[in-house]
Amino acid sequence: MSNKKAEGFGMPWEEIYGYSQAIKKGNTVWISGQLGHNEKGELPEGMDAQMKQTYANIKELLSRFGMNMDNVVEEVIYTMDMATAFDARKNFKTEYYSDPKLVASTMVGVSGLALPGQLVEIKIIATE
Repeated sequence: MSNKKAEGFGMPWEEIYGYSQAIKKGNTVWISGQLGHNEKGELPEGMDAQMKQTYANIKELLSRFGMNMDNVVEEVIYTMDMATAFDARKNFKTEYYSDPKLVASTMVGVSGLALPGQLVEIKIIATE
């Protein structure tokens, strides 16, 4: 018997690719790379809008485990456009974290992401 708890958004790709959006084991939550889709799986246009929705999705998943953004210890941001993503993260950092310096953050430029039009994906580790 597993002592893991899984959460998802019920998106078709969760079943197709066979993964969970988030897993909790012990006092740690691992959140799979999140993108800025809404409840219908649609992506907004532009880095700012996608990044805001991505963090909203992360907040939602954390809340299901009784956590919030202050529990985040690491984030990895994958982006199609480093300059735009850097500006968005820099400009919105205090909307996401009460103290952004308490999060180990890495940004990686990539040549492609999972969905057409996707500009950013963020992977999170949080702990109680």
